[in-house]
Amino acid sequence: MNRVGRASLALGALLAAVLVLLTPAGSGAAEDRERWHTKVLAMVDAPGRPANVVLHPNGRVYAGTFASPQTDGVPSVVREWTRAGRLLRSWEVPGQDLEVSHGVQVANVDSRGRLVILEKSTGSVLLLDLRTDRWSTYSRLPDPPACALGQTGEGCTPNLVDAAPIPNYATWGPGGALYVSDYGQAVLWRVPPGGGKARPWLVDKRLDGVEFGTAGLVLGPQRRSLYVMQQTSLGLGEATVALGKLYRVPLKGERTLTRLWQSRPMDLPDGFSFARSGRVYVANAGSNQLVVLDEDFKEVERVPALPLTGDNGSPVPFDTPSNMTFAGTSVLVANQGFFGNPAHHAILDVHVGERGVPVFIPEGAGVRR
Repeated sequence: MNRVGRASLALGALLAAVLVLLTPAGSGAAEDRERWHTKVLAMVDAPGRPANVVLHPNGRVYAGTFASPQTDGVPSVVREWTRAGRLLRSWEVPGQDLEVSHGVQVANVDSRGRLVILEKSTGSVLLLDLRTDRWSTYSRLPDPPACALGQTGEGCTPNLVDAAPIPNYATWGPGGALYVSDYGQAVLWRVPPGGGKARPWLVDKRLDGVEFGTAGLVLGPQRRSLYVMQQTSLGLGEATVALGKLYRVPLKGERTLTRLWQSRPMDLPDGFSFARSGRVYVANAGSNQLVVLDEDFKEVERVPALPLTGDNGSPVPFDTPSNMTFAGTSVLVANQGFFGNPAHHAILDVHVGERGVPVFIPEGAGVRR
């Protein structure tokens, strides 16, 4: 070998060594993890109970305290972590009614990078500016009464029991409107572009779950339909009252719910996300399991196999897992731990070996016009 060849080899070895030194710890580890390998990204201190995880375009992870009997009287908290799980900042949520059940879901991000946060006690859609720490109200859900026996039409909701609004999940539509699911009322709400008064977009008795109502809400990969997760049909909108359902409703034309999937009894399916493969990843808050549906919405995987145990091989079992948010080839899962075990309040990183459909944030979303 001539001198040029030996020099090239030496230079190549030197560059390889430099790359190894510059590569952050943990990079490439995803390729070495088996599917469903679970690790604790971050423990969540009191008041704990994270219920949805948002991966911001800035690469950081956000979650907030949702409601449970143990959080009454204590302000909810929104927290920010690095993707590696290091806590950076936290914010107390202002303006909550601490005398009633309260809590927040970090639901989305607007076009200016502000967090879209849904607050239970006031039925509010809030924005949190991460640069200024400023909170503002984007919208508030109305509280129409439950329809009287035989009553139909506008001005009431077809709920079996009258309930206040509970904004639960939110997704942007192609035109910049924000669609919000309501855990308490049988309504999907539409907030106009730029914010303001929320109006009923779809009212349907099948969205009444009494204490276990409408949960995840996702814009479909083709951006032509909304996908809606219903935890139960306890409001008697469907005969299979204890089973969860995944519905599709088109954004244009007749707003009709089409049932795509039905869960097992008391799975209580909650948040979900689409993979680029077309599969759907669902968190079952009741059975403490993660479920995968194929592109035809047939169940193809369920982890762990036994319900309730939550056994995932990590120090923290699944305990009221409330969402599935893609982050690279993992999904981030919020462990709400509804019944109050603080050792289970955590954000879990579950390797699945495929990537999700990017969350759609239209140009100008959240900006007042």
